[in-house]
Amino acid sequence: MLDLEVVPERSLGNEQWEFTLGMPLAQAVAILQKHCRIIKNVQVLYSEQSPLSHDLILNLTQDGIKLLFDAFNQRLKVIEVYDLTKVKLKYCGVHFNSQAIAPTIEQIDQSFGATHPGVYNSAEQLFHLNFRGLSFSFQLDSWTEAPKYEPNFAHGLASLQIPHGATVKRMYIYSGNSLQDTKAPVMPLSCFLGNVYAESVDVLRDGTGPSGLRLRLLAAGCGPSLLADAKMRVFERSVYFGDSCQDVLSMLGSPHKVFYKSEDKMKIHSPSPHKQVPSKCNDYFFNYFTLGVDILFDANTHKVKKFVLHTNYPGHYNFNIYHRCEFKIPLAIKKENADGQTETCTTYSKWDNIQELLGHPVEKPVVLHRSSSPNNTNPFGSTFCFGLQRMIFEVMQNNHIASVTLYGPPRPGAHLRTAELS
Repeated sequence: MLDLEVVPERSLGNEQWEFTLGMPLAQAVAILQKHCRIIKNVQVLYSEQSPLSHDLILNLTQDGIKLLFDAFNQRLKVIEVYDLTKVKLKYCGVHFNSQAIAPTIEQIDQSFGATHPGVYNSAEQLFHLNFRGLSFSFQLDSWTEAPKYEPNFAHGLASLQIPHGATVKRMYIYSGNSLQDTKAPVMPLSCFLGNVYAESVDVLRDGTGPSGLRLRLLAAGCGPSLLADAKMRVFERSVYFGDSCQDVLSMLGSPHKVFYKSEDKMKIHSPSPHKQVPSKCNDYFFNYFTLGVDILFDANTHKVKKFVLHTNYPGHYNFNIYHRCEFKIPLAIKKENADGQTETCTTYSKWDNIQELLGHPVEKPVVLHRSSSPNNTNPFGSTFCFGLQRMIFEVMQNNHIASVTLYGPPRPGAHLRTAELS
């Protein structure tokens, strides 16, 4: 049984690990993976057809805990303990819930002190007791009537006319005064762990298509040796097609991983695949997982030839490998009477809307199957790749965009075709 410390408006955890409000999804998953022998039977809950309409939830079924992540920014918004019999809880080092201590209303009063009068929800038959950043729900179905109190004499829990011994059914940790209005806080400095994160990524374009990326980056800069001096640093960097490997390193720092392409599965879609002689050296990717960006370098020139932006939607094969890239891509509208106009495609745009804006027929998509080995199948199904304006949009079956691949301008004398874009 887990023994955890409750910190209102901040976290739930112990000496080894901590679930902190505002932490990114990938860090919470990393904690669960590291302690998989202790924390077992974890479910991932999300809406398959409309992933932005519901929170993304990690359900620790064995421990009675749910971690609710904001559907858009994928940071921890609410920590819910829905079964207090499966976990020990303490506040300021003193237990208020364990096998020996029942979380009664008297115990909550003793551990946390007085608060404002509670709120009774007759539809749920739950009595909600709210502190800042912390709420308790008491089950009332066995009670004969709703709790009553005298507002003029409500100086704390003692004045509430509720039965003695009522126990907590649920507990919530969140940011702010209201559970209903809470939002995921900004990522705490303790969650940076030496990484740089992208607040936003703007795609720069010229007359023919994308020319590069402008990234607004976040990092935790600190003083000489004290974490207490740590402050959030915000800065902008730009990288372009044709930049050298050294240019990118100086702008973005070292990648989390370097991946060398061993084969090109899309080569068959090029105009003359049989004429392409196997290269003696392979193109390579810089993988920036916390930015949600991959950068492909040419093996011979060591210059940027491709950017890949990842949206990290649940239900995609690469889910949780990359952090969500909050990108904005200007698209040149091809509709009549719309010459020169541009519209913006974002991480949350749907493919149907993009096609509507562009207003010209797109070739049949390339179907992309992914599997970790020839004998495995992708449980999430195939995605579809559409090429336009020197970009390839990978579209999931729910009409959301899984990734966008940006290509540099064609080499002089070369004719760029849709099929060559991979």
